Amino acid sequence: MKIAIHSMLKGIVVVESPAKAKILGAYLGSDYKVVASYGHVRDLVPKDGAINPDDHYAMLWEFNDRGRKQIKEITDLVKQADTLFLATDPDREGEAISWHIIEALKAKKVLANKDIKRVVFHEITKTAVKHAFDHPKILDQSLVDAYLARRALDYLVGFSLSPILWRKMPGAKSAGRVQSVALRLIVERELEIQRFKSEEYWSIHANFTAQKGDFTATLTHFDNTKLEKLDIKNEAYATDIKRQLESKQYFIDKIEKKAVKRNPYAPFTTSTLQQEAVRKLRFSAKKTMQIAQKLYEGASIDGAMVGLITYMRTDSTVLSKEALDGARNLIKDEYGDRYLPDAPRVYKTKTKNAQEAHEAIRPTSFSRNPESIKQFIAGDEYTLYDLIWKRTVASQMENAIFDQVSADILPNDRTAIFKASGSTISFDGFLKVYVESTDDDSDDVDKKQKKLPTLIEGEKLNLNEITNAQHFTQPPPRFNEASLVKKLEELGIGRPSTYAMIINVLQVRKYVSMQKRAFVPDSIGFLVISFLKSFFAKYVEYGFTASLEEELDDISNGTLIWEKVLDSFWSEFNKQITNASERTITEVITKVEEDLSDYVFSGVDKDRVCPLCKVGKINLKFGRFGAFLGCSDYPGCKFTKKLGTDMTNENPENPSNNPLKVEIGRDTSRNDDTVFLKNGPFGYYFEWDKTKDTSDPKKTKPKRQSIPRFIFDPTELTIDDAMILSNLPKLLGIHPKSKKEIQLILGRFGPYLKMGDKSYKLEKDVGFIRLTLHDAIEIIDRS
Repeated sequence: MKIAIHSMLKGIVVVESPAKAKILGAYLGSDYKVVASYGHVRDLVPKDGAINPDDHYAMLWEFNDRGRKQIKEITDLVKQADTLFLATDPDREGEAISWHIIEALKAKKVLANKDIKRVVFHEITKTAVKHAFDHPKILDQSLVDAYLARRALDYLVGFSLSPILWRKMPGAKSAGRVQSVALRLIVERELEIQRFKSEEYWSIHANFTAQKGDFTATLTHFDNTKLEKLDIKNEAYATDIKRQLESKQYFIDKIEKKAVKRNPYAPFTTSTLQQEAVRKLRFSAKKTMQIAQKLYEGASIDGAMVGLITYMRTDSTVLSKEALDGARNLIKDEYGDRYLPDAPRVYKTKTKNAQEAHEAIRPTSFSRNPESIKQFIAGDEYTLYDLIWKRTVASQMENAIFDQVSADILPNDRTAIFKASGSTISFDGFLKVYVESTDDDSDDVDKKQKKLPTLIEGEKLNLNEITNAQHFTQPPPRFNEASLVKKLEELGIGRPSTYAMIINVLQVRKYVSMQKRAFVPDSIGFLVISFLKSFFAKYVEYGFTASLEEELDDISNGTLIWEKVLDSFWSEFNKQITNASERTITEVITKVEEDLSDYVFSGVDKDRVCPLCKVGKINLKFGRFGAFLGCSDYPGCKFTKKLGTDMTNENPENPSNNPLKVEIGRDTSRNDDTVFLKNGPFGYYFEWDKTKDTSDPKKTKPKRQSIPRFIFDPTELTIDDAMILSNLPKLLGIHPKSKKEIQLILGRFGPYLKMGDKSYKLEKDVGFIRLTLHDAIEIIDRS
């Protein structure tokens, strides 16, 4: 069917998404026809042979269903216009989408005598779009080459290595050029934690009274020797020191005062936005990028469509002159001259070869403060916009100034030193708007302040008490999404725009799971990394992966030829593929046992004698469903053990093999019955010790309530959780607008909210039990 187009059209404009098409259509008017490609229109054929290294890495592409439909529409439109404008996103992926569209249209032979223009803008505002169309470019072939190189590398690694994993490592799903290195980080951190030996140490604190008040100080020197962290190793030594110090008289020997400046943080890049959204908002990297995409594509504000933030895939911390002027004007008007530095702050981009986009993530207009547009964007979009707006404004504000005071307190014989310190904000500066979070700390500045009373050098003090405190050294923390993204960026592995996808793949493949918001590798994750380190060591090295990333960036900068980079990689990698293919399962098992002996044989007798038959030897075995430990005397002895579990003869999927009975509290709604957390053949459940199951009058068993299997750690559940679960479905309350009841329900496929005839799916985690009416209303309103 022919599409009727006005004969005087200035051109056809192609973008990725319908939302972006709608805004550009409104900006450009009826002289242009804007059409969406819906992302990539084609991809590599998903089978072996899609790339031929012997023919200059020739690639076989195929259209997806949506892409085939969109190319037909674009083809029909291009036939009726003189100019094709490619307005896809301003990065490598956007360039690739435009290249695919051109290649598809060339095959259709519809580009003869057509003017092809590339328009690039980093924010969807009328001014930016007009400037882009007034200053069109040509397609950046270097960016396209970089895309082709990355696509080829990922394909060659995935389609060559994954089949070997399937054959040699049952249960393994895939391997990837960057995903495997990210998995190695997680696995090696877990092994480091498992090997960690905690050490006991003690600290000693004294509480003193000065003329102006009480304060506490910590012992730093004893017997004229500086104390290191682990010097006081046990309670006996700590008690002896305490006894010696309690009999002394004390005075203030020295006071130091200084003003410390704290600089604001740079505007967001893709990586820092993901990190901060994980810490502050509890968003996953994937969710953060999805919401940022919506903010970039825009919303209807006072009846006009407008993009709210600049492009969200960027390594840059640079702000344009217009953005700097906008931020500085707002700071002056809203907060006063005191909060405005003499000159704009300029931040240097730390990422080598930063090339995704050319400006930091920022609001497109500082006049659109979060409160002013709250009615137009709901829920998570508002929350993320608020974070971006505040971070950007704060980046151009004055330093915060802290008054720091430290005092040395000595006994009269000067054989020891107690140190006391205090810090207070004398000028909040950028902290008035924004405080950055950390992985292990609160972002509440008030809680971090510690004020000392006014102290005077030489002042005599009254000793109130000396106390000892026991501590233990802690292992390094597991990676969470924020710290993993940060580490990947520090090592130069992958690109921030791909981190969300990498993290998602590791979870989908079940190589890792999330426990208390941190990554924990599954047994197959350990085994995959051990296999790769044994037979593909170079390709999971952090340095090699980072250097390859630099070469790919050099391709995008036009300083390297992409086929030469692939030649160098493939010639060696292909040899490794051949070598690994010839390895037997026995060789693989031997290598894994050597590399992961502490993990694989955790809890096993050092001689690995079978605990069941006392004759055979415990070995690593591979079965249809993955790896496990078994007896060498099989089938005479059928002992098995799942990796990472206690040393018992078990079906590892059955929790009843490790009986549990824990009292969690009393149910006040049922005569103060004691409630126990237990497990059985069908999983974990709560049991009331007196209340009978009333579903059948003939039953005499106590009341029980099963716990959903998606709750990872049932031992964290409380008596309140038990009472709520046992009373589902639960009426949460009435929606203030619809006046309809909102119910919390646990169904066959998971938890959900129900209001009237509509249902709203909830995340499968423990949080659904503790959902409040306020939470429910927010979920419903943003759906």
